[in-house]
Amino acid sequence: MSLGFGYRARIGHLYPSGGLCDFEVQRMAPPGVQFVTTRMPFARTSLESDKAVVADVESHAALLATAGVSLIAMNCTAASMAVGAQVINQRIFDATGIRSVTTTDAILAALHAVGAGRVALMTPYPREVVEMEIAFLARHGVEVVCEIADPCSTPIQQGSFPASHWADLARQLDTDNADAMLISCAGIQISDVIEAIERTGKPVITSNQALLWHCLRTLGLADRPTGFGSLLAGNFEKGAYLA
Repeated sequence: MSLGFGYRARIGHLYPSGGLCDFEVQRMAPPGVQFVTTRMPFARTSLESDKAVVADVESHAALLATAGVSLIAMNCTAASMAVGAQVINQRIFDATGIRSVTTTDAILAALHAVGAGRVALMTPYPREVVEMEIAFLARHGVEVVCEIADPCSTPIQQGSFPASHWADLARQLDTDNADAMLISCAGIQISDVIEAIERTGKPVITSNQALLWHCLRTLGLADRPTGFGSLLAGNFEKGAYLA
């Protein structure tokens, strides 16, 4: 767990205001990699709220720019799918001149890296958000073959469940026809149980794990932290996947 100064890299972290799990990316990060967090307004879990969370993303990103970050990560899975990663990244760059990535960029890159065209999906989202995500993934060539959700009405509720709650839910998925399991949401505690879930036999992609992996590759950092699943450990990387 890296808690020190970002002497190797400082990453600006845009995170929903009601979320409780912004620590997840930092606890998985290698030494010298620091996430500097600014909050975006988000108090209720809905498709409308997902679209609204980036309404003033320029101002929030500009705050991170004053910390001398070399990359900005907009970390809300549903919001980046609903609004569009390209739109968000362009708005951040226009406001700051700093390159950025979103959780959506990271998830799609991770699914490509593990060769997953079919996924088992687990979320804490209401039905309208689940359906949006399934349609989004389908447009990007990824079929959701099964899914399960425990809908939460607020980000506080999402973050208050222990990791074991989500692990138990994930194990209910029938992954026989899936290439990987996708656990979608940056607002849940999950990093401690990724490897335990992978014992079901399929690689597990989570929002915060994929975001950290994608940030490290984008910055050209070779570290691949272990203990948080096969993706982050670098087990699937080949030359074609390197940023």
